[in-house]
Amino acid sequence: MTTNIISTDSEYHTPLADVSPTDKPWDNHRANSTIVEGHYKSSSKHQKYAKRISLCSLFLEFRIVPINEAIKLKLSSAYFCRVRWCPVCQWRRSLMWKAKSAKILPSVIQAYPSYRWLFLTLTIKNCPIGELRSTLTHLNKSFQRLSELKAFPGQGWIRAAEVTRSKDGTAHPHFHVLMMVKPNYFSRDYLSIDKWKTMWAQSLRIDYIPQVDIKAIKRGDNLSGILSEVIKYQVKESDLVADKDWFLELTEQLHKTRAISTGGILKEYFRELENEPEDLIGVDGEIAESLGELYFAWMQHYQQYRDITVV
Repeated sequence: MTTNIISTDSEYHTPLADVSPTDKPWDNHRANSTIVEGHYKSSSKHQKYAKRISLCSLFLEFRIVPINEAIKLKLSSAYFCRVRWCPVCQWRRSLMWKAKSAKILPSVIQAYPSYRWLFLTLTIKNCPIGELRSTLTHLNKSFQRLSELKAFPGQGWIRAAEVTRSKDGTAHPHFHVLMMVKPNYFSRDYLSIDKWKTMWAQSLRIDYIPQVDIKAIKRGDNLSGILSEVIKYQVKESDLVADKDWFLELTEQLHKTRAISTGGILKEYFRELENEPEDLIGVDGEIAESLGELYFAWMQHYQQYRDITVV
């Protein structure tokens, strides 16, 4: 069956953001994908990436689902390019990780109800973007050494590598770690911030004191929300689009590297976070009532998704 798209450039088509304000992020992420596509187009080495991104999420199909007395749009079909640094795909990937984590976390809490949680940030001095891969390799080995120290309290952890672009063009790689510790951590095994800095410097094998941040997660805090912040992206979209040459070198430096790793008790629960999600659409197995479908196309001229008619 052939689907024909009718007059997709008409100014009278309704923007997706007007139909569903919660879906406004689609416009921002797709606009940034166009910029990333342009970066790749400028490089003879990355033409395949540019082509794939050019076709990514051009058309979206939503089911109209009734929720109590309101309605909600639920994505039911779209093509995603799965290029690692496509802003749309990075966003969808983070949503899938978030949804998966929200389902897994209650089972961890049920199994270890008295354990406490820490949010740890570990840094190192900035490096030239051309040395990012070797710096991340060093960070990974250093974290392994840290986890093997006798004083290290982590019983399980989820670790995400983030890279930010500094004003001078250097890269700032660092780790965000959500860590589970024994119930007696704060009464018997507590480590001061200075002790954490000393341990991290020892593990890095450096002669300066690195920046470290450690926060205790209080009982009743939104642990799922904190985990979502840890794993939401490896590089901010604003850094992906800011500088073409920096971005192209980033692509080379992070090729086939892992953004998320798990360890200790949590590895058996969250192992799937280490891999690319199979599904970027998020259609669940439930058969929900649908009031019909709506179709939207990316209209570059308006920098918006707008509704279209299909026959």
